[in-house]
Amino acid sequence: MLRQYELVERVLEYAPQADEALLNRAYVYTVQKHGSQKRASGDPYFSHPVEVAGLMTELKLDQQTIITALLHDTVEDTLATIDEIERLFGPEVARLVDGVTKLSKIESMGENERAAENLRKFLLAMSEDLRVLLVKLADRLHNMRTLHFIKNPEKRHRIARETMDIFAPLAERVGMYEYMREMQLLAFEQLEPEAYATITGRLAQIRSEEGGQVDAIAFAIKQALSEAGLSVEVSGREKHPYSIWHKMSERHVTFEQITDIMAFRVLTDSVEDCYKALGVLHQAWQMIPGRFKDYISTPKSNGYQSLHTALIFQRSMRMEVQIRTRDMHQLNEFGLAAHWAYKQGGLRPDGQVGWLRDLIEIIDASHDPEELLEHTKLAIYQDRIFAFTPKGALFQLPKGATAVDFAYAVHTNLGHAAVGAKINGRHMPLRSQLANGDVVEIIKSEHTDPQLSWLGFVVTGKARAAIRRAVRAKERQEVATIGSKLFDEIVGRLPQRIGKKAIVAAVRRLELRDEEDLMFAIGSARLTDRQVMEALLPGSTAQLPDDEQWTRTERAISIRGLTPGMGFELADCCHPVPGDRIVGLRRLDQKVEVHNINCLTLANGVDADWLDLSWGERTTGAVGRLRLVLYNRPGTLAEVTQIFAGNRANVSALNMVQRDEPFGTYEVDLEVSDLAHLTRIVGALRASEAVADAERL
Repeated sequence: MLRQYELVERVLEYAPQADEALLNRAYVYTVQKHGSQKRASGDPYFSHPVEVAGLMTELKLDQQTIITALLHDTVEDTLATIDEIERLFGPEVARLVDGVTKLSKIESMGENERAAENLRKFLLAMSEDLRVLLVKLADRLHNMRTLHFIKNPEKRHRIARETMDIFAPLAERVGMYEYMREMQLLAFEQLEPEAYATITGRLAQIRSEEGGQVDAIAFAIKQALSEAGLSVEVSGREKHPYSIWHKMSERHVTFEQITDIMAFRVLTDSVEDCYKALGVLHQAWQMIPGRFKDYISTPKSNGYQSLHTALIFQRSMRMEVQIRTRDMHQLNEFGLAAHWAYKQGGLRPDGQVGWLRDLIEIIDASHDPEELLEHTKLAIYQDRIFAFTPKGALFQLPKGATAVDFAYAVHTNLGHAAVGAKINGRHMPLRSQLANGDVVEIIKSEHTDPQLSWLGFVVTGKARAAIRRAVRAKERQEVATIGSKLFDEIVGRLPQRIGKKAIVAAVRRLELRDEEDLMFAIGSARLTDRQVMEALLPGSTAQLPDDEQWTRTERAISIRGLTPGMGFELADCCHPVPGDRIVGLRRLDQKVEVHNINCLTLANGVDADWLDLSWGERTTGAVGRLRLVLYNRPGTLAEVTQIFAGNRANVSALNMVQRDEPFGTYEVDLEVSDLAHLTRIVGALRASEAVADAERL
C-alpha cells in the first residue's frame, strides 16, 4: 500500500502545482473515516481507496481525481456526507465523489434490476464528467485483483460477470486496453476456472518448450526494420488467455488449431514510418490475406490507432504484428486517460465519446432492467464496420448492422422516418446488412412510424431502444383513444351532465397524472366503469348492486384510424376483415382482442369486458385466412396464385397442412381490403378447375 508521502510525491512529479496540503488532508480523512474497517483480505479498508488513487497517479490525472479516488467509498461505507466533503474539499470533488459512489446493494431487487440501476446511475454520472468513469474503472480493477479473498463463490461469480459484461467493455470503449485485458483475465479466471487453468498451462508449456523464441522473432523483426533505416522498438508476447479462449469458443476450434498465439508490437517515430515498416515486413515475410486492418486512417470509435497484419514466419508459424507510433501506443493503452488534462476555464477533451451520448439516450428509452442491460451491452460490445452517408460522414456500427441501425446512428428522427434505403446507389430493403465501406442513403417519409417487426433484425442498442420507445408511445396513444371512446359511453350513463372540472377532479381522486392517463387506464381495463363513474360523480353508483352489469349503448365503438397490433389485435383464431361484424375482448393491461362475431373461441372470453366494435368508414386492409383443397397435379399452385394476382391480393403465408392423393390441403393468409374482396376471391377459387374446395377459416 502506498504511504501518504509516496502518493503525494507521485502527484507532484507530474503536477508540481498541485495542492500538497489538500492531498494530505484527503489521505488522512479517508484513513480516519474508514478507521478499523477491514477488507475480505484482512487488510485495512483504507488500503483500497489509497491503491485506487495510486492507479490514478499512474495515469497522471489531476488532483481532483486523485482526491476523488481517496474519498470514493467514504459516503457509502462511513458516516461521511457529500455536504461534509464539499465543505472540506470543494464542490468539484463532492460532485465527483457523488457520481462515483457505489450504490448500496438493494437486497429486494433481482440481480438484473440491481445491475441495471448501478449501470444507470454510473452512466448518467459519467455523462456529466468522464473522470467518474476513470475512477470507477480503477476501483473495479483493484476490486478484481482482490476478488479471490471473497469466500462466497456466488458473489465472486456475480462480480466477475458484471466486470466481464459491463466494465471491461467500457474500458475498451474509452481505449484503456491495459485495464480491459487485466479485468478480462481476472474475470475469466473466476467464470471459467477449468478453461483458464488449461490455457495458461498450455501457454506455460509452449514458453518452456520454445525457450526464447518470442525474443528471437522480435529480434528478427527489429533487424529487418533497422536494415531498412527505421528506428523502432519491438516487443513480443503470447496472446491474452481470454482472447485465446474467446477465439476458441467463437470459431469452435481447439487450442492446437489457434495458429497465431504470438503477437508482436512495433513502435515507430511517425505515421510515415508505420507504413514503411508495414511494407518492409510484407516483403520479408508472407502476409496472410484478409488479416490486414488499417486503424490509422480509420480509427476505432475510442480513438484507437494502429496497423494490424498477420505474417507467416519460419516453419509456417503464424504471428500477429501491430504497428503504431509511440504516441499512438500511449493513447491506445490508456485511452481517454492518456491525454486527460483539465484546464482553467472548464475545457474538457472530447475523447471521441459520441457513443456515450447514445448510451444516455438508451437509458432514457429503456423500459425495464432487462432492456437497459440488453441495449447497453449491445452499445458497448461488438466488432465494428464503417459506413458512410452520401455526403461522406463516417459512422461506426457493429457487424451485422442494417440500414435501420444506420438511420438511427445518424439521428433518432431519421430512424423513425425511414421507409427505404439506397446502399451504394441501389434500392435495398431496410433489413439489408451493411458491409465495410457501404454508402447508405436513407429514404424517409413524414407519414410513417417505426415498425415493431424491425426489432427482429436491428442489432444496435440505440435502434432497439428507440424503436421500443416509439412503439410503446404509439400503443399508449391508441389505447388512450379506445379509452376515450369508452369514456364517452360511461359519461352517457351518468344521471347528469358533467364538465371539465369533474374530469379534473376525477383524475385527482384516482391519483392519475392527467386526462390522457385517465383515458389510458380506461382503455387498458385498469379502471372499471363503476370506478370511473364514482370518480366523476361521487355517489352516482350508490344505489346500484355490486354485481351490476353495465349495459353499453347501441353505438358500436369505431376502430377506424387505429393501427392493428397497437391498441388492438386482430384475433388469429378467426381473422376478421373489414365488413365482418366484430366484438372486442378487453382484459387488464392487454390490447383489445378483435373477433368475428361468429368466432367459436369467444366462449373463452367470459372473464373479459366485451366491447361492441365497428370498422368505421374507409377502414381497409386485413389478413383473411382460407383453406384450399387443390388437385395434386402440375400447375395447380400457379393457377391459384394467378387468381390471387388477378384479384390484387397479396399472399402473406402459404402452408400445406395435409396431403391425401390426389388432393393437397393448404392454408393461405391473404392481405385483402375487406369482406367483399375476400368473398370475390373465394368465388373465383371455387370456379377454378384446379380447386376442389375453398372456404374461409
